[in-house]
Amino acid sequence: MENYKSIYFVGAGGIGMSALERYCLAKGMKVAGYDKTPSHLTDQLQSEGIELFFDEDEDSIPSYCKNPENTLVIYTPAIPENHKGLEYFRNNGFKVIKRSELLGLITSSSKGLCFAGTHGKTTTSSMAAHIFHQSAIGCNAFLGGILKNYDSNLILSETSPFSIIEADEYDRSFHRLHPYMAVITATDPDHFDIYGNEEAYLESFSHFTSLIQPGGCLIMKKGIKAIPRVQEGVKIYQYSANKGGDFHAEHIRIGNGQIIFDFIAPGDSIPDIELGVPVEINIENAVASIAIAWLNGIPAQDIRKAMASFKGAKRRFDFWVKEKNIVMIDDYAHHPDEIRASITSVKALYPEKRISVIFQPHLYSRTRDFAPQFAEALSHADELILLEIYPAREIPIPGISSQIIFNKVTCRKKELCTKKMLLETIKDRNFEVLITLGAGDIDRMLPQIRDILLNK
Repeated sequence: MENYKSIYFVGAGGIGMSALERYCLAKGMKVAGYDKTPSHLTDQLQSEGIELFFDEDEDSIPSYCKNPENTLVIYTPAIPENHKGLEYFRNNGFKVIKRSELLGLITSSSKGLCFAGTHGKTTTSSMAAHIFHQSAIGCNAFLGGILKNYDSNLILSETSPFSIIEADEYDRSFHRLHPYMAVITATDPDHFDIYGNEEAYLESFSHFTSLIQPGGCLIMKKGIKAIPRVQEGVKIYQYSANKGGDFHAEHIRIGNGQIIFDFIAPGDSIPDIELGVPVEINIENAVASIAIAWLNGIPAQDIRKAMASFKGAKRRFDFWVKEKNIVMIDDYAHHPDEIRASITSVKALYPEKRISVIFQPHLYSRTRDFAPQFAEALSHADELILLEIYPAREIPIPGISSQIIFNKVTCRKKELCTKKMLLETIKDRNFEVLITLGAGDIDRMLPQIRDILLNK
């Protein structure tokens, strides 16, 4: 990277790409890029000094990014191969690499702490990044969510040897990394558009664990299906919330809006860990993040202080309204197991209240592959408003729509709704607890939804 003066990002508005853009900008490079549509995140990036364009034609590429000798091009696999900008760079001798390759370069020159898993990796890696940053050890962190503590998905340190990376299994991206230590939070099958079947999906995690460097370790959730394959000299640990393992929680206390527990490690313990985001699923996430901090020598008092002050990542169990008569929570959950965990966590917090869900399915292929599982998970709600599928990188698949989920949902009140009609649909509803779920663009409507709820 030292040979390049400018970096051009294709797919610059993605959450993972934006952390790298901010990193390159902090390293003194000129940073520009393309994305399909403006968003709150692209507005932020532009205000920080990153030049972004929303036209894929080569004419929109700035002149300082048109010299292949000093410009590196990074792209995300969500970008189609026939993208005009990509074609220009490839046809004119530029070095063009995937986002995961740049992360691989970063982890090869640092102690990479890599967090992988179908779900849970954003919260767990964010917790770990906050612990390291709040300690004397510090870290560089590249995260898949905007941390509320920092209003960013990037944490920088000029002296720390550690890089905390959210390791994405999509497109086998995490195979480009060079982990010193790794955490695997879940291996529930996903991304069948890439892997084809569960066996291939699980094998990708086994390959990921084989990349852990000798002298490092693997921390994996107890009971997950993936069979680790590690090099000689790599230790394997297991963790859980309260089901045993090398790292786990004991003496869990839930009540009065608080969750407090004792962290148990091999031959050690840290009493009275308080969660800054007191949601039951975060006990498990916290155990994993504390484990990697403990293994790297971060003192107990720093761990305890950081966990209590952790505010969470945006769109991860994110409270938008928390009033006596109405609660609104937003969550990025887009896999059936994530949705089930989100709804059941909310029901545990508010056992006497009616739980309503607005869900926007993400991807035609995921809807096709998991429609019955989505329906089962969503049926845990008391009321469901189901939106049309957010296509992201995909073209429509004949016969696949939200209807195939809707038909199997068994909650007592349900309806299909277009995103265009959503605000009109909810304006006369009397919600008690409303959860918005999905990885699409439902988050762009959250301010309007909140205003409707608060102005009744």
